[in-house]
Amino acid sequence: MQIKTKSGRVIQLPTDEEDAEINAGIAADPDTYELSDEDFKRLRPMGRPKAEVTKERITIRLSPDVVEAFRATGKGWQSRMDKALREYVQEHSQSDIERLG
Repeated sequence: MQIKTKSGRVIQLPTDEEDAEINAGIAADPDTYELSDEDFKRLRPMGRPKAEVTKERITIRLSPDVVEAFRATGKGWQSRMDKALREYVQEHSQSDIERLG
């Protein structure tokens, strides 16, 4: 049987006979085993934890000197730029922001 992944890849699943052969190989190998439901419960997710608030990915053009000033502050410069823009928005009215354009 074939299944199609979200990315569009097609995967061929093993037949019942092939699956039985795979499981017999697992059972015969003393160095490997199938994880139990209890084992799965103890596993921790891999990767970065999900953020409470996600950010929107955009493309933006900024003046080189502005980008360089933030990059010069080191790792996390994009978050600091986001914080600076957030503070500006909180301190200024919508009409102030519109006048900038």
